[in-house]
Amino acid sequence: MTTIKDSVHDHIEVEGVAADLLDTPAVQRLRHIKQLGTVQLAYPSANHTRFEHSLGVYHLAEQALDQMEVDGIDAERVRAAAMLHDVGHGPFSHNIESLTHRETGKYHDDVDELLATGQVGDVLRANGLEPSRVAGLVAGEGKYGQLVSGELDVDRMDYLVRDAHHTGVPYGTIDPGRLVRALRFVDGELVLGPGNVQSAESLLVARALMNPTVYSHHVARISKAMLRSAAERLLRSDPDLTAGELRRMDDHGLIVALRLCEETAEFARRYAERDLYKRAVWAELGGVPDWLLDADHEEIRELEAEIAATCDLDPREVLLDVPAEPSMTESTSRVMVGDEIRQLGRQSPLVKALRTAQYQQWRLGVYTVETSTERVGREAVDRLGLDVEGALVSERRGRPATLDEFVGVE
Repeated sequence: MTTIKDSVHDHIEVEGVAADLLDTPAVQRLRHIKQLGTVQLAYPSANHTRFEHSLGVYHLAEQALDQMEVDGIDAERVRAAAMLHDVGHGPFSHNIESLTHRETGKYHDDVDELLATGQVGDVLRANGLEPSRVAGLVAGEGKYGQLVSGELDVDRMDYLVRDAHHTGVPYGTIDPGRLVRALRFVDGELVLGPGNVQSAESLLVARALMNPTVYSHHVARISKAMLRSAAERLLRSDPDLTAGELRRMDDHGLIVALRLCEETAEFARRYAERDLYKRAVWAELGGVPDWLLDADHEEIRELEAEIAATCDLDPREVLLDVPAEPSMTESTSRVMVGDEIRQLGRQSPLVKALRTAQYQQWRLGVYTVETSTERVGREAVDRLGLDVEGALVSERRGRPATLDEFVGVE
């Protein structure tokens, strides 16, 4: 058994298959992938890694298995899946996942091949575990997959507390101990036992508050868009680099590759010096036309190039950031109310209010070099057909704004 001191859960005891997996290259690689990607450019202490998080997920999974009296081969599979659930992440966590998914068809939880080969595969088989069954749990399959990847998973319980701790914000402060103790399997469904509606709501509220404050902070959004664009240009510029290889890099490897590529060296400089683009437009959901919300990746890139050309800028100097429409998966968490299983969204009056807040917080962004924010903002509003009065809300005065006030909001 190995005992590890953790900043969130204090001492974590790692044993069995999890201890054997700890020093495999696939797990150790997670030491070099930041949990929150580029968020450290907004919150300097947010330097925690996927490795720390994996230990935390394993720890909470162990507690859940103990209190639900799950043992034997099922428990060992869950322990392995908890330790391995993030080995499929590419550099900077989710920041370039949309790019690697377009090129490879794989998300970070598509880990069948990773778990079947190399030292990880050897360790799993040596412990009597079939890699494909563990990979299924990582993807959330089956009864016990809900513990690793689901609405009430221990992954979410760890990252909310850990992200809040390392950013220094108070919004992710849930009580994972109570949540874990309240977990039950009822007819194969993972639920929270009676009297835990408020515990389920705490997950919902924590996620809803962390999103605008941390995960979608405008500095994180801008740096993520810049990184994603640079990684895409790196792939196109280097014929020897495949998307599969890019997916297996760590943060340091990607930054070095970007620095050594002429097409992306300027981004690497900007990232190192925190010389980021600024917001030219920051638009509400209600002012964005439906066709733009439905635009695919190539259409977005064409619009960026058109705006840049009109403004006499390099195509790399205009970025259009259209996030997905808001979702709230935590609202489908299941809680026991008496003898009945109910979805939280149907039980809690908070859900509707938080969903409304999510839609109000959504923003389309257009980013560019600091000297061109006003010029690019005007062109973007016109070319994208944004409803300025309905789309842009003054961050300076808290009232509807004119175009003059809300292009170049930085």
